[in-house]
Amino acid sequence: MTADQYTPPDGHLGGHTDDQPDHTTHTDTHTDPDDESTGGDEGTDGTPGEIQYTDSVEENLTRHLMALKMDLATRAERGGVLDIAFHEVDSPVGRLLLAATAKGVVRVAFEREGFDDVLETLAEKISPRVLSSPRRLEPVARELDQYFDGQLREFTVPKDYSLSEGFRLAVQQHLTDIGYGHTASYKEVADLVGNPKAVRAVGTACATNPLPVVVPCHRVVRSDGTPGGYVGGLDAKQTLLTLENEMVSGCP
Repeated sequence: MTADQYTPPDGHLGGHTDDQPDHTTHTDTHTDPDDESTGGDEGTDGTPGEIQYTDSVEENLTRHLMALKMDLATRAERGGVLDIAFHEVDSPVGRLLLAATAKGVVRVAFEREGFDDVLETLAEKISPRVLSSPRRLEPVARELDQYFDGQLREFTVPKDYSLSEGFRLAVQQHLTDIGYGHTASYKEVADLVGNPKAVRAVGTACATNPLPVVVPCHRVVRSDGTPGGYVGGLDAKQTLLTLENEMVSGCP
Protein backbone atom coordinates (compact mmCIF):
# COMPACT_ATOMS: atom_id res chain seq x y z
CA MET A 1 0.00 0.00 0.00
CA THR A 2 1.41 3.41 -0.97
CA ALA A 3 1.37 6.49 1.18
CA ASP A 4 -1.22 8.29 -0.89
CA GLN A 5 -3.59 5.28 -0.54
CA TYR A 6 -3.39 5.09 3.24
CA THR A 7 -6.42 6.30 5.24
CA PRO A 8 -5.85 6.56 9.01
CA PRO A 9 -8.50 5.33 11.47
CA ASP A 10 -11.14 7.79 12.71
CA GLY A 11 -9.65 10.33 15.12
CA HIS A 12 -6.05 9.41 14.32
CA LEU A 13 -3.68 11.33 12.14
CA GLY A 14 0.00 10.58 12.06
CA GLY A 15 -0.17 8.58 15.33
CA HIS A 16 -1.62 11.23 17.71
CA THR A 17 -5.11 12.21 18.88
CA ASP A 18 -6.80 15.46 19.79
CA ASP A 19 -5.97 14.65 23.44
CA GLN A 20 -2.27 14.50 22.61
CA PRO A 21 -1.04 17.72 21.05
CA ASP A 22 1.64 17.20 18.51
CA HIS A 23 4.80 19.12 19.49
CA THR A 24 6.87 17.70 16.66
CA THR A 25 8.53 20.28 14.49
CA HIS A 26 7.56 19.68 10.83
CA THR A 27 9.56 20.63 7.81
CA ASP A 28 7.47 22.09 5.02
CA THR A 29 7.88 19.76 2.08
CA HIS A 30 5.06 21.27 0.03
CA THR A 31 5.82 21.33 -3.68
CA ASP A 32 4.53 24.12 -5.84
CA PRO A 33 2.36 22.45 -8.51
CA ASP A 34 3.48 25.13 -10.96
CA ASP A 35 7.16 24.33 -10.44
CA GLU A 36 8.22 22.40 -13.57
CA SER A 37 11.43 21.26 -11.87
CA THR A 38 9.54 18.80 -9.64
CA GLY A 39 7.03 15.96 -10.03
CA GLY A 40 9.06 13.83 -12.44
CA ASP A 41 6.91 10.77 -11.73
CA GLU A 42 3.92 12.07 -13.63
CA GLY A 43 3.05 10.72 -17.06
CA THR A 44 2.56 13.00 -20.03
CA ASP A 45 -1.16 13.14 -19.32
CA GLY A 46 -0.65 14.01 -15.65
CA THR A 47 -1.34 10.53 -14.32
CA PRO A 48 1.22 9.69 -11.63
CA GLY A 49 3.42 6.73 -12.40
CA GLU A 50 1.64 5.73 -15.63
CA ILE A 51 3.90 4.24 -18.30
CA GLN A 52 3.43 5.79 -21.71
CA TYR A 53 3.98 3.53 -24.74
CA THR A 54 4.77 5.08 -28.06
CA ASP A 55 3.08 3.96 -31.26
CA SER A 56 6.37 2.55 -32.51
CA VAL A 57 6.61 0.17 -29.54
CA GLU A 58 3.04 -1.04 -30.04
CA GLU A 59 3.59 -1.45 -33.76
CA ASN A 60 6.77 -3.41 -33.16
CA LEU A 61 4.97 -5.73 -30.74
CA THR A 62 2.15 -6.24 -33.25
CA ARG A 63 4.58 -7.02 -36.06
CA HIS A 64 6.48 -9.42 -33.82
CA LEU A 65 3.28 -11.23 -32.85
CA MET A 66 2.18 -11.49 -36.48
CA ALA A 67 5.59 -12.88 -37.45
CA LEU A 68 5.31 -15.52 -34.72
CA LYS A 69 1.84 -16.53 -35.90
CA MET A 70 3.00 -16.81 -39.51
CA ASP A 71 6.01 -18.89 -38.47
CA LEU A 72 3.75 -21.17 -36.43
CA ALA A 73 1.39 -21.59 -39.39
CA THR A 74 4.29 -22.32 -41.75
CA ARG A 75 5.72 -24.94 -39.41
CA ALA A 76 2.30 -26.50 -38.93
CA GLU A 77 1.69 -26.74 -42.66
CA ARG A 78 5.12 -28.19 -43.35
CA GLY A 79 4.58 -30.70 -40.57
CA GLY A 80 1.25 -31.75 -42.03
CA VAL A 81 -0.71 -30.73 -38.96
CA LEU A 82 -2.57 -27.74 -40.44
CA ASP A 83 -5.88 -29.05 -41.75
CA ILE A 84 -7.75 -25.76 -42.06
CA ALA A 85 -6.14 -22.37 -42.66
CA PHE A 86 -8.17 -19.18 -42.36
CA HIS A 87 -7.74 -15.50 -43.05
CA GLU A 88 -9.93 -12.38 -43.02
CA VAL A 89 -10.13 -9.89 -45.89
CA ASP A 90 -12.02 -6.68 -46.61
CA SER A 91 -14.39 -6.40 -49.56
CA PRO A 92 -17.16 -4.15 -50.96
CA VAL A 93 -19.69 -6.43 -49.24
CA GLY A 94 -17.98 -6.26 -45.86
CA ARG A 95 -15.30 -8.25 -44.12
CA LEU A 96 -15.05 -11.88 -45.23
CA LEU A 97 -13.61 -14.93 -43.54
CA LEU A 98 -11.82 -17.29 -45.91
CA ALA A 99 -10.92 -20.86 -44.98
CA ALA A 100 -9.19 -23.58 -46.98
CA THR A 101 -8.11 -27.17 -46.62
CA ALA A 102 -5.35 -28.82 -48.62
CA LYS A 103 -8.04 -29.62 -51.24
CA GLY A 104 -9.15 -26.04 -51.75
CA VAL A 105 -11.25 -23.19 -50.37
CA VAL A 106 -13.84 -24.71 -48.05
CA ARG A 107 -15.58 -21.67 -46.58
CA VAL A 108 -16.32 -18.04 -47.38
CA ALA A 109 -18.29 -16.35 -44.60
CA PHE A 110 -19.82 -12.94 -44.08
CA GLU A 111 -19.23 -11.13 -40.83
CA ARG A 112 -22.92 -11.31 -39.96
CA GLU A 113 -22.58 -15.10 -39.71
CA GLY A 114 -20.16 -14.73 -36.79
CA PHE A 115 -16.59 -15.69 -37.61
CA ASP A 116 -16.07 -17.50 -34.31
CA ASP A 117 -19.16 -19.61 -34.92
CA VAL A 118 -17.98 -20.43 -38.44
CA LEU A 119 -14.55 -21.52 -37.22
CA GLU A 120 -16.14 -23.62 -34.48
CA THR A 121 -18.30 -25.36 -37.07
CA LEU A 122 -15.26 -26.06 -39.24
CA ALA A 123 -13.46 -27.54 -36.24
CA GLU A 124 -16.42 -29.77 -35.43
CA LYS A 125 -17.27 -30.94 -38.95
CA ILE A 126 -13.85 -31.17 -40.60
CA SER A 127 -10.92 -30.92 -38.17
CA PRO A 128 -9.98 -29.15 -34.94
CA ARG A 129 -6.56 -28.33 -36.40
CA VAL A 130 -7.49 -24.81 -37.48
CA LEU A 131 -4.98 -21.99 -37.65
CA SER A 132 -4.69 -18.49 -39.12
CA SER A 133 -2.47 -18.77 -42.19
CA PRO A 134 -2.83 -16.06 -44.87
CA ARG A 135 -0.45 -17.81 -47.25
CA ARG A 136 -2.81 -20.66 -48.11
CA LEU A 137 -5.62 -18.17 -48.73
CA GLU A 138 -3.62 -15.91 -51.06
CA PRO A 139 -5.02 -17.44 -54.29
CA VAL A 140 -8.68 -17.00 -53.36
CA ALA A 141 -8.03 -13.58 -51.82
CA ARG A 142 -6.37 -12.49 -55.07
CA GLU A 143 -9.26 -13.76 -57.18
CA LEU A 144 -11.76 -12.00 -54.92
CA ASP A 145 -9.89 -8.72 -55.46
CA GLN A 146 -9.95 -9.30 -59.21
CA TYR A 147 -13.66 -10.14 -59.12
CA PHE A 148 -14.59 -6.99 -57.22
CA ASP A 149 -12.41 -4.95 -59.60
CA GLY A 150 -14.40 -6.35 -62.54
CA GLN A 151 -11.39 -8.25 -63.89
CA LEU A 152 -12.56 -11.79 -63.09
CA ARG A 153 -15.81 -13.45 -64.10
CA GLU A 154 -15.24 -17.02 -62.96
CA PHE A 155 -13.32 -18.28 -59.95
CA THR A 156 -10.72 -20.88 -60.82
CA VAL A 157 -9.37 -21.70 -57.35
CA PRO A 158 -9.90 -25.33 -56.21
CA LYS A 159 -13.02 -25.78 -54.09
CA ASP A 160 -13.62 -28.18 -51.23
CA TYR A 161 -17.31 -29.08 -50.85
CA SER A 162 -16.80 -31.10 -47.68
CA LEU A 163 -19.51 -29.14 -45.85
CA SER A 164 -22.22 -30.10 -48.36
CA GLU A 165 -23.77 -33.38 -49.45
CA GLY A 166 -26.71 -34.88 -51.30
CA PHE A 167 -29.15 -32.59 -53.09
CA ARG A 168 -27.61 -29.45 -51.61
CA LEU A 169 -24.23 -30.40 -53.03
CA ALA A 170 -25.77 -31.07 -56.44
CA VAL A 171 -27.42 -27.64 -56.47
CA GLN A 172 -24.29 -25.81 -55.34
CA GLN A 173 -22.16 -27.50 -57.99
CA HIS A 174 -24.63 -26.37 -60.67
CA LEU A 175 -24.65 -22.74 -59.54
CA THR A 176 -21.50 -22.02 -61.54
CA ASP A 177 -23.51 -22.86 -64.68
CA ILE A 178 -25.34 -19.55 -64.24
CA GLY A 179 -23.24 -17.14 -66.25
CA TYR A 180 -21.64 -13.94 -64.96
CA GLY A 181 -24.12 -11.07 -65.16
CA HIS A 182 -27.09 -13.43 -65.54
CA THR A 183 -29.66 -14.78 -63.08
CA ALA A 184 -31.87 -17.84 -62.79
CA SER A 185 -34.97 -18.43 -60.71
CA TYR A 186 -35.14 -21.06 -58.00
CA LYS A 187 -37.46 -23.04 -60.26
CA GLU A 188 -35.04 -22.87 -63.17
CA VAL A 189 -32.25 -24.17 -60.96
CA ALA A 190 -34.52 -27.02 -59.79
CA ASP A 191 -35.08 -27.91 -63.46
CA LEU A 192 -31.33 -27.68 -64.08
CA VAL A 193 -30.63 -30.17 -61.30
CA GLY A 194 -33.32 -32.49 -62.63
CA ASN A 195 -35.90 -32.13 -59.87
CA PRO A 196 -38.48 -29.52 -60.99
CA LYS A 197 -40.57 -29.86 -57.83
CA ALA A 198 -37.69 -29.15 -55.46
CA VAL A 199 -37.94 -25.36 -55.61
CA ARG A 200 -37.96 -24.94 -51.85
CA ALA A 201 -35.02 -27.33 -51.47
CA VAL A 202 -33.07 -25.24 -54.00
CA GLY A 203 -33.66 -22.22 -51.78
CA THR A 204 -32.28 -24.13 -48.80
CA ALA A 205 -29.24 -25.23 -50.79
CA CYS A 206 -28.51 -21.62 -51.75
CA ALA A 207 -29.01 -20.42 -48.18
CA THR A 208 -26.52 -23.00 -46.89
CA ASN A 209 -23.94 -22.51 -49.64
CA PRO A 210 -20.57 -22.57 -47.80
CA LEU A 211 -18.84 -20.64 -50.59
CA PRO A 212 -20.89 -17.51 -51.34
CA VAL A 213 -19.47 -15.15 -53.97
CA VAL A 214 -17.05 -17.86 -55.16
CA VAL A 215 -19.99 -20.19 -55.88
CA PRO A 216 -22.56 -17.65 -57.16
CA CYS A 217 -25.76 -18.36 -55.24
CA HIS A 218 -26.39 -14.60 -55.46
CA ARG A 219 -27.43 -15.16 -59.10
CA VAL A 220 -30.47 -17.17 -58.01
CA VAL A 221 -33.54 -14.94 -57.69
CA ARG A 222 -37.29 -15.26 -57.33
CA SER A 223 -39.53 -15.93 -60.30
CA ASP A 224 -40.74 -12.33 -60.29
CA GLY A 225 -37.15 -11.08 -60.60
CA THR A 226 -36.78 -9.79 -57.06
CA PRO A 227 -33.51 -10.78 -55.35
CA GLY A 228 -34.84 -13.02 -52.60
CA GLY A 229 -32.84 -13.98 -49.53
CA TYR A 230 -29.08 -14.17 -49.20
CA VAL A 231 -26.68 -15.32 -46.50
CA GLY A 232 -24.80 -12.02 -46.70
CA GLY A 233 -27.95 -9.92 -46.55
CA LEU A 234 -30.03 -8.22 -49.24
CA ASP A 235 -27.63 -5.28 -49.62
CA ALA A 236 -24.71 -7.60 -50.31
CA LYS A 237 -26.71 -9.59 -52.87
CA GLN A 238 -27.78 -6.43 -54.66
CA THR A 239 -24.19 -5.15 -54.66
CA LEU A 240 -22.96 -8.33 -56.34
CA LEU A 241 -25.74 -8.34 -58.94
CA THR A 242 -25.21 -4.66 -59.72
CA LEU A 243 -21.45 -5.13 -60.06
CA GLU A 244 -21.88 -7.93 -62.59
CA ASN A 245 -24.62 -6.13 -64.54
CA GLU A 246 -22.47 -3.02 -64.85
CA MET A 247 -19.44 -4.97 -66.02
CA VAL A 248 -21.49 -6.83 -68.63
CA SER A 249 -23.24 -3.69 -69.89
CA GLY A 250 -20.03 -1.70 -69.80
CA CYS A 251 -21.69 1.05 -67.76
CA PRO A 252 -20.01 1.13 -64.32
